[in-house]
Amino acid sequence: MMTETVKKVATKYYQPTPIFWRKLGDGLLGISTFITGMAISADYKEIAIVSLIIGSVGKFLTNFFKTEE
Repeated sequence: MMTETVKKVATKYYQPTPIFWRKLGDGLLGISTFITGMAISADYKEIAIVSLIIGSVGKFLTNFFKTEE
């Protein structure tokens, strides 16, 4: 049961991502990259780490959305 769910989700990862979700993921990654850079230069390590993780996870998760056919 769990294996079937994982396989179903994994197949969606390689499907085409709708443009809205691609733009959202790219925007979030860009913003988090900017915030991470500013936080590093201002020596706010915690903010840099959180922003880096949120941006990376957000961009990764957009690949699970697929175009409905």
